[in-house]
This record gives sequence, C-alpha cells and structure tokens, in this order.
Amino acid sequence: MIETFARKLPNGTTLSCRATGVPGRPLMVFLHGFPEAAFIWDELLEYFAQPEHGGFRCIAPNLRGFEKSSSPTEVSAYRAHLLVQDVAELAASENPEGKIEVLVAHDWGGAFGWGYANQHGDKLGRLVIINSPHPGTFTRELLNNPAQQAASAYMNFLARPDAEALLSADDYRRMWPFFTLMKAGPDGFGWLTEDVKNQYREVWNAGLTGACNLYRVTPMKPAMPGQPAPQIPTLPRERLTIAAPTFVLWALDDSALLPGLLEGLEDYVPKLDLKKVPGATHWLVHEQPQLVASEIEAFVRRSQ
Repeated sequence: MIETFARKLPNGTTLSCRATGVPGRPLMVFLHGFPEAAFIWDELLEYFAQPEHGGFRCIAPNLRGFEKSSSPTEVSAYRAHLLVQDVAELAASENPEGKIEVLVAHDWGGAFGWGYANQHGDKLGRLVIINSPHPGTFTRELLNNPAQQAASAYMNFLARPDAEALLSADDYRRMWPFFTLMKAGPDGFGWLTEDVKNQYREVWNAGLTGACNLYRVTPMKPAMPGQPAPQIPTLPRERLTIAAPTFVLWALDDSALLPGLLEGLEDYVPKLDLKKVPGATHWLVHEQPQLVASEIEAFVRRSQ
C-alpha cells in the first residue's frame, strides 16, 4: 500500500512524497521528470518494497515545482544544485547516514540523479538512469549534433514567459502531444487512458510554473533559430564523473533524446551497465513497468 505525506526539509522545501516499505530498510529513491509526477513510479514502489524483491524503503518525491511540493516562483530557485540538495536532505530524513542504496531517475529527475551521484557518491550505492542524458554528452550533442539540436528545440518553447498559459489552455491541448506523439494513445502502447489523463490533470492543475522554470534556468538548451550557439558552461571533468555502479536503461525510440547521447558515456561512468530497449519511447516507465522493474532488479543483484 502506498502512503503519501509531505516531508519538510531543513532547506525550507516541502516535498510531497509517495512511499512504500518499512522505514529504516535500505533506501530506494525514484525521481520523475517533465511533465510527470511521483505517481508514475507506483508500480515500482510496490514491487521493490516486497521482501522477495529486496524489501526496500521506497520513496518517490514530487520534485520542487510539481504537484503539491513547494513551488517557488523565482527561476533561480530551480538551479540544479538546489534540487540535488532536496534529494540529499530527503535521504537524510530517512536514515542517519543519508544513504541511498539505489537511486532511480528519469528525464529531469535524471539530471538531478547524475548530479547527486557526482556530488554525494559516498552516500550512494547504485544509480539507475532511464532516458536522461549525462551532462557531458548532452553538452557535446547540443553544440555539435544538428539532429539533437532539432530534437531539443522544444526546450526553448517551454522556457517562454507565456509557456504555462499556452500549455494549460484548452484542457492542456499542447501537453498531450508530448505523450501521444510517442505512441501513448490507443493506436500505440495505450497507456494514456482517461484515468491516467485525470491523474495528470490533477498534477498540472496545481501549476506548471515550477516545471517551466526548469527549462528557463538551464543553460543547456539548443540555439534559437538564427541565433549563435548557446553559452553552455564547460564543467571540469571532476564535476562529471560517476563512481557508483550505474545502469542506463535507454528506450531507442525516444524522439527527444537521441541515441548519440550514449556515445562516450563510459568515459564519464567507468562502472557503466547499458541496456538499450528497441521499440520503446521516452515514456518507458508507463509503457513497460514490468520490464523496468525486472531490469533494475537484475542490475541490483549483479552489482552486489
């Protein structure tokens, strides 16, 4: 059974959370992306809390800016290091060491998962990334790969000052295509049912400014048409390396994040375990939750 609660953190942020399992058991944290919310992990929360699947304490927070979590309006409140801090303080609220045994992250959640693994490697057992680009390869592709530049052009739309108004108009008419253009409808995987749509409406009705602020604050966006290349800062190598065993589960039919993002990943992640999933899209967690669960479980076992 999934419990829901609001967790107040020392930095003043409150995270709305979904959780399963016994407090004090090894901690498994799940981080969602845009335009999703913590509920996408429900099947995995229940799976990994079961003793036969590890008996983890599982927590999926809604990131700051999403659902009922704190949603400051200022763009600067969404800088990456602050959301990484949220994850660290959430872990510290669960056990004295602040240790995350397995961190599972998708999309924007993966951006903060990569950051956590780099900055708090001493408090992380394993990292699992699902279709979320490593900052090193993402920077390279945004600067040099026209195909990825085109695939990421939507980021500039979401950073517009009026993005929230445009996205929320007409029962979120501009939001549903994020899903349906990647086979979410009845003619594809069929996971975007009316019940799921209602879950999303409830999340989005709480506001979209926080989510859009993630796109406004990041310098990692492609150039606007006719504009010079973006000024993406070059991070020192020590800010990009990941020491923890890392499993990257990558759906190959993701039209926003192209497979070129995987090239050279092992240079930053020496303990890389990569599994490509043909025929699956960016919404792999919705499409094939059983596959995601079994692949994560197999990785946890072979990396012990």
